[in-house]
Amino acid sequence: MKKDWLIAPEGYPAEVNISSQQKEITVSNGLISRTWRVEPNAATVAFDNLMTGETIIRGVKPEAILTLNGQEHAVGGLVGQPDYAYLTQEWVEELTTHPDAFQCTGYDIGIVKPRFPSQAGFFSKEQPWIASGVSLQLLFRSKLEVLQGLTVTVHYEMYDGIPLISKWVEIHNQGYGNIRLNAFISECLAVVEWDSPVETPERWEYPNLHVESDYAFQGMAQRKANCTTHWVTDPQYLTQVNYDRLTPAMLISRPPIGPNAVIESGERFETFRTFELIHDSMDRERKGLAQRKMYRLMAPWVQENPITLHVKSIEPQVVKAAIDQCAEVGFEMVILSFGSGLDMENEDPAYLTLMRELADYAHAKGIALGGYSLLASRSISKEHDVVNPHGAYYIHSPCLESKWGQEYFRKLQHFFEETGFDVLEHDGSYPGDICDSTAHPGHEGREDSQWRQWKRITDFYKWCRAKGIYLNVPDWYFLMGSNKAGMGYREVNWALPRERQIILSRQNIYDGTWEKTPSMGWMFVPLTSYQGGGPDSTLEPLSEHLGAYDAHLRNNFTAGVQAMYRGFRVYDTEETKRVVKRWVDFYKQYRDILESDVIHLRRPDGRGYDGLLHVNPRLLIKGLAVIHNPTNTEMVQTVELPIYYTGISQIAIVRDQQGTEYRCDVDQHHQIRVTLNIPAQDAVWLTITDNNG
Repeated sequence: MKKDWLIAPEGYPAEVNISSQQKEITVSNGLISRTWRVEPNAATVAFDNLMTGETIIRGVKPEAILTLNGQEHAVGGLVGQPDYAYLTQEWVEELTTHPDAFQCTGYDIGIVKPRFPSQAGFFSKEQPWIASGVSLQLLFRSKLEVLQGLTVTVHYEMYDGIPLISKWVEIHNQGYGNIRLNAFISECLAVVEWDSPVETPERWEYPNLHVESDYAFQGMAQRKANCTTHWVTDPQYLTQVNYDRLTPAMLISRPPIGPNAVIESGERFETFRTFELIHDSMDRERKGLAQRKMYRLMAPWVQENPITLHVKSIEPQVVKAAIDQCAEVGFEMVILSFGSGLDMENEDPAYLTLMRELADYAHAKGIALGGYSLLASRSISKEHDVVNPHGAYYIHSPCLESKWGQEYFRKLQHFFEETGFDVLEHDGSYPGDICDSTAHPGHEGREDSQWRQWKRITDFYKWCRAKGIYLNVPDWYFLMGSNKAGMGYREVNWALPRERQIILSRQNIYDGTWEKTPSMGWMFVPLTSYQGGGPDSTLEPLSEHLGAYDAHLRNNFTAGVQAMYRGFRVYDTEETKRVVKRWVDFYKQYRDILESDVIHLRRPDGRGYDGLLHVNPRLLIKGLAVIHNPTNTEMVQTVELPIYYTGISQIAIVRDQQGTEYRCDVDQHHQIRVTLNIPAQDAVWLTITDNNG
């Protein structure tokens, strides 16, 4: 019996197989498989979930659809399917090619390659591009005279050890004239419907697939930022049960608008990449584990998780003192925060020299140094702002392809090159604004404005990634190079009384780690006043509110989550220093397991216990549970810990924070039971190893 891929992925290598008649190509990793017929044209004729034994598609569609010079053209595909409710092998043998479609002229097989250069920060041990697998390229040309010289390559990658496939399209213009790509659909699948009511419901249930692309913006959550995945009706599906034929049983991946790009002779155009993760369960935890594993593989930099202080000053003596304190207690990064006065757009040589001196000072202490820059949620001028009758997402915003926008990114790049800064906290990153201006130098008008602005910011983020510059970005740019976004907090909540912040912060972490790894989301700790909060909301003087400070440190470090500790210092007395260092030392001792996968035990509600279980079957410490008591009385609580994802199946060795060890039998539900004495408004933690640990 094969092992669970979430525990032992090494048993599922991706492979390419070609049929004996050379008519079909199948890519499979034992978890999913996708098959293409390549004669008389190339088309996906099977897509299967091998984990459940279910087929994913019910019909054949083009491999892509391109609108070129105003005319829509299918890339590949086969026609003649008599019924789109299902697809038989006999029908596949009878399908023909449409003469006007791009025709398959061959294919290439290779291995997975990095999408762009990446370098880990000097504070990080993570090695980028750990994903491996196989690639398939289907090559197409058109027989139409107007499209001669145009080659379309449809790229696929399937990865080892995960039910994941990615896809993108490349267009190479080798003709004599320019070609305009008005629009494209880079993926089109006739998916088996998940919901099949006769009457049209108010809300449909969609198939159990996770689909997203790296063309994402305008949200700290994936579902908000996902603007390319669309479930639409299939006009060829005439025998569906829904009387109105409105079943959303076709998956397409396309940009919201455009790109309306001109591909000049000799140039290439590459679409965004779509990622399709096939689930084997409806369980929320398991689906989240699969999604989080996808991010670790496709964006390995999200595992960088430096301990960070946000300093509210740019005065050298204040910054250096903060750096000294960080080095003393084990913090790893200092960011000159919003409100500090840092100006990354300042090109005065004297200013850049001063910033270089601060960076050199930080580096000598083993500390990374970075800073804050505001982009989209600001107004520059009528000449440079987004022109949109419906307004910008942030009410007002510069167009990234105005002259100002182009200069802004040049200035930021110059700043990092001249100062040696290691971090960019990029606030108000591009939210997908459409710009109607025809006077901005970087785009023609409305139809190409979104694509060109996205290219502008993501090219810059990829440049940062190649330089090892850490990116704090409050939008879903993970797949294009960013390291961290918000865990899901509401800013004004940090102006609430201190005691309320403690429970809310754990709720934010609990809710935020369903789709994010602990290292993907930042939290917040208001050392000084924030969002208008008064003395009852802040921690300064730290020594006078040491209980609340200790609770914040405990919340974040035991969850493997880093917060924005925002103020001027991390300690004010020796006692405060000892508290901070105790939690930093705890985190560094157990860092590997704390930054591993999270199993959600019980959500914080202020009435009963709450907790998380960190799991990793590849480590010596395979589990670390943290159980909090939010009440004002000591709690004696028996907790069932689901340790399936630790890989331990029979005997678990549990060790509490006092060092006491005991053996626990794993029951038929893959659980162990532990009885804990949890002090009032405190937490206990315990480690879990196997019999060999």
